[in-house]
Amino acid sequence: MRHKYETRGIVLSRSPVGEKSVFVTVLTSELGLVRALAQGVRASGAKLAPALATFADSSLVLVRGKEGWRVAGSVLEENWFVRMPRAEDRARAARVSNLFLRLVAGEERDTGLFPIIRGFFEALASLPEPEHDAAEVLAVLRALSALGLDTGGFPSGEPAFASPLLAEISRDRLAYVARINRGIAASGL
Repeated sequence: MRHKYETRGIVLSRSPVGEKSVFVTVLTSELGLVRALAQGVRASGAKLAPALATFADSSLVLVRGKEGWRVAGSVLEENWFVRMPRAEDRARAARVSNLFLRLVAGEERDTGLFPIIRGFFEALASLPEPEHDAAEVLAVLRALSALGLDTGGFPSGEPAFASPLLAEISRDRLAYVARINRGIAASGL
């Protein structure tokens, strides 16, 4: 009997496998980045389908087998795709997610990455639109820092995506973008 892992995760990407299954790349709160097979999700009426959609924040049951991870169960907690109704916000979320997936080559056990992406998605859903560009820059910088690709700091004592911090990033945007470019160059991408 295989051990079941119960965790919270955000689906960052999906890839079809066969007629009815998908590989999902999930950033979890306890296991880090996991790539798992979800069988039968593309079948009509599949119960797990809403919880495994792109940008779905779900409670998951994962099983580690000989061939890798499998999704044994999932319950949708938050659908960030719906919470971000503007196409520009979804594009921002997709850019950060895709960059993140490129930077993390395999499975990553770093649990500090989940709050970054979740906080960014929350910022896109709740902050005024003029602050979204700064939130995107901050999310990328925090991801690079968590992966050891940025040595710069952030003002302490501020909540993750607080307006004063975003205002500072907007003022010095070029310097922060230069830090991002140095971090990406250090990754070898």
